[in-house]
Amino acid sequence: MLLIWTGRTPMNSPKFPLGQLVSTPGALSALAEAGQSPQEFVDRHARGDWGELSDEDRQENERAITESLRILSAYRLRDGIRIWIITEADRSSTCMLLPDEY
Repeated sequence: MLLIWTGRTPMNSPKFPLGQLVSTPGALSALAEAGQSPQEFVDRHARGDWGELSDEDRQENERAITESLRILSAYRLRDGIRIWIITEADRSSTCMLLPDEY
């Protein structure tokens, strides 16, 4: 089950369209437990701060922006839980989820 999240548009100009913002209940619950906002991570993703990715995956994301491929970011919450943000190749949506929900 995906929940539509109605956050605001990132403050800085995004590097790519995000489409509809959605999240899994697990990701929203993890964020609430950590006392963090989804917007913090969506903003970073949209600006091209890919979080905890290898150099190879970072380069792949940069290529994905220009070649309309899927974009993945990985972040760690204050309590150590990892979350992913994935923007679809067609830029129709961006989903926040836990890695085990993929």
